Amino acid sequence: MRKTFFAVIAATAGFAVPNLAAAQAAAAPAADKPASPHTITGNAGLFSSYRFRGIDQTFGKPALQGGVDYSHASGFYLGNWNSNVNQGAGYPGGNLEMDFYGGWKHTWGDWGIDLGALYYYYPGTNALATGPILLQNNRTLRIHTGKVDNTELYVAGSWKFITLKYSHAVSDYFDTPGTKNSNYLDLSANYDLGDGWGINGHLGHLNFKNMTNGSYTDWKIGVTKDIGGWVFGASYIDTNAKGSCAVTAVNQPYCFSNGNINATGGFDKTKDAGRSTFVVSVSKTF
Repeated sequence: MRKTFFAVIAATAGFAVPNLAAAQAAAAPAADKPASPHTITGNAGLFSSYRFRGIDQTFGKPALQGGVDYSHASGFYLGNWNSNVNQGAGYPGGNLEMDFYGGWKHTWGDWGIDLGALYYYYPGTNALATGPILLQNNRTLRIHTGKVDNTELYVAGSWKFITLKYSHAVSDYFDTPGTKNSNYLDLSANYDLGDGWGINGHLGHLNFKNMTNGSYTDWKIGVTKDIGGWVFGASYIDTNAKGSCAVTAVNQPYCFSNGNINATGGFDKTKDAGRSTFVVSVSKTF
C-alpha cells in the first residue's frame, strides 16, 4: 500500500501543519471485501412423523432429519438431505434415506425457475421377492430384489409465494418393476404473514405407472412460527391413497407393515400409510 505524506513548515508560526492526508485516510472506513460467490448452509429438524408425498415413511414414529446445501452465485447448487425411515415402508433391511441432488435455479423479479436431478438412496436395503404384485393390463410381476433406490429429474417454476414442480422418474419408481416414467406434480404455496408467522399449503398427485391403485392425490395445510431462528410448524396431511389393511381389502399398495414378522409368519403390525394425520416439527437452518 502506498502512503502519501504532506507537511508544510510554517516558519513564521514556528510549528508544523498536521498531516491531513494521513488523518483522512485513518478516518475513512475500510473497503468492503467482495461477497463470496459460494454459500454453504446446513439444516436440521425433528418431526413427529415423516410423510413423503403424503405417505407415512416412519410408521407414525418421529423422524430426525437434516442436510447440507452448497450454492454458487451463478445459480448452480448441490445438496444432501437425510432422514430415518421404517423398513416396512418399502425399504427391507434399511432404516435411512439419503437424498443427493443438484441443479440450477434463477430468479428475475417475482419469477423463478429450478432445474435439477435427485437420487434417493437407502443404504443397507435388500428387498426380497416375497410375492407377486398385480399391475395394470393384467400383468403380474414380482417385487424387486436387491437395493432400493430411485432417480428423478425435476423442473419447477415459481411466482412470488407459489411454486409448481414436476418430477419424473427415469428409473423404476423406487425399484417397483415396470414403473419407469412415473411422475409427480406438486403445487405449493408459502406465504409470509409477518412477525415470524407463515402459512403453507400443498396439493400433489402421483401418477404411478402400471401400478394398480398406485396413483393418488395428497394435500397439506400448515402454519409456522419463527422464534429466534428456530421454526416451529404444525401441518394437517391427508391423501386418497389406497391403504386399507382390512382382511377383505385387495390391491391396497399403501397398507404398510412395521417390517416385523410375528410367530405365525405374518406382519406384527400394519397401518394405512396414506391416512390423515397432524405433523408437528421444529427445525433450524444454520
